[in-house]
Order: sequence, then structure tokens, then C-alpha cells
Amino acid sequence: MSISYFTGRTILITGASSGLGSEFARQLAPVATKMVLVARRDDRLQALQSELKAKNTALEVFARSVDLSDQRDLERFCDWLDGNGLALDFLINNAGLGDHGPFIDSEWARVSSLLQVNINALTYLIFRVLPIIKKSRRGLILNVSSIASFLPLPNNAVYAATKAYVTSFSEALRAELRSSNVSVTVLCPGPVTTEYLSHATRAGERAGHTAPFLLLPVEEVVRQALEAAAKDRASVVPGALVNVAMTIVRSLPMAIKRLVYQARLSRAKPH
Repeated sequence: MSISYFTGRTILITGASSGLGSEFARQLAPVATKMVLVARRDDRLQALQSELKAKNTALEVFARSVDLSDQRDLERFCDWLDGNGLALDFLINNAGLGDHGPFIDSEWARVSSLLQVNINALTYLIFRVLPIIKKSRRGLILNVSSIASFLPLPNNAVYAATKAYVTSFSEALRAELRSSNVSVTVLCPGPVTTEYLSHATRAGERAGHTAPFLLLPVEEVVRQALEAAAKDRASVVPGALVNVAMTIVRSLPMAIKRLVYQARLSRAKPH
């Protein structure tokens, strides 16, 4: 893929302070015209802004500290977008939260924030900026989901359900927009070398085990995601092995999946 496909675009990236979000910004910075970076951690945003400007001195970067779990903060940000008249033509909905552990032991504040960021903020942001993107007549929306969206996952019940929403919503939105020159792609990565797992794991819980041969570097995941968006693909699961594994798992009857879940949970119980 040639990154030149994205030349001259005005891009909005959520969750831009680390992981996939910051890597999207780094790969797009050499060719973008304007970039809006959104995250909670302002210090990281400022550092990234300086890094991107060094790569492309002509790039106009707006770093906005926004708490996407706060609806009022999100609405104020969208009002700011409207007021600045930024002609967005590429939205990357990357921000997301996780929570690993039994649902019965979860904290409602954490679950509520996860629902707000993974579902509500993503949906509301598209609702507000879609009319702007549509005017560009070459609009792109890239929603970051997960392979967890393909399966109900015990001990990741809420997270997997929110990502199932993202994948389903993206597919439906893509169908609605096919005649409007707006392309929607959903990215469903497997294990990635980011901070996600450490943030998703609760205090006192062990982090989930990831097979090293399935782990992909963040640079490769972003490269494949941008290639899929440029080629107007509906979805992308980066990594050949992950793709094959998920194709097999998704084809299994739910009855077999239930047996696997029960076996895994039984082994995980303390003796």
C-alpha cells in the first residue's frame, strides 16, 4: 500500500495518546494536511504533536484532551469541531476500554465507562461528524473493534459484547453509505503489542495468556488497517495465523464453544 492514498486528508483519531492510535498518527503524519488527536492524557498528546510536526512541518495538528467516558465533555469537543469548521474526511475511532475478570466481581463505574467509550462515544462521534465527512465525497471511517467481537467471551463478557456492537454497527453503516462515497472499514485485531492488556486487567487478577506466535507489532496492525481502508474493504483481521484461527473458531457450533468455555473456566477455578 502507498501511504500517498491519504495525501491531503484531514484526520480525526481518538485514543491517540498510545498504542494503535499514536501509530495511526505516525504513519499518516507525512501525508496528512490536518490532524485532530483526541485522548485523556494531555502530556502524551503534546509529546506526540511535537513528534508529528517534526515529521511534517506543514502538518497542522490539534491536540485535544477529552474524556470520552464523559458525555458532556464529548459534546463540548464536537461543538469545538463544528466551530472550527474542520473539513474532516477520515475518522479513526480507535479509543476503547477493556475489563478482564468475572462480571459478578466487576465495578460498575468501570463497566459504565467501558460502555460509554466503546459504544456511546463511538456512535455519537460518528453521528456528529458524518454529515461533514459525507460532504468531502471521499470520506473514510475506520472503527477499531476486536476479534473478541466474533465470540461471547467469559471473563471478558462486557468488552466482547461492546466490540460485537462495533463490528455489527460498522457493517450496517457501510451498507447504508455505499451510494454516498463514504467508506466504512472495521478493524478486528487479535493480540497486539500495546498497553491494552495491562490496563484491562483488574488489580489482583492475572493477565490473560497470549500465544507469542499470534502477537503482532502495532506497526503491522496499523499498516494492514490503512491498506484495508484504502482498498475499501469492509473488514480486516491482521495476521494470517489469527485470520485462519478465527475463521475456524467462528465456524464451530455454539454448543461446542460452550463446552470449551466450561472446560476452561473449570480449570481456572481455585482449588
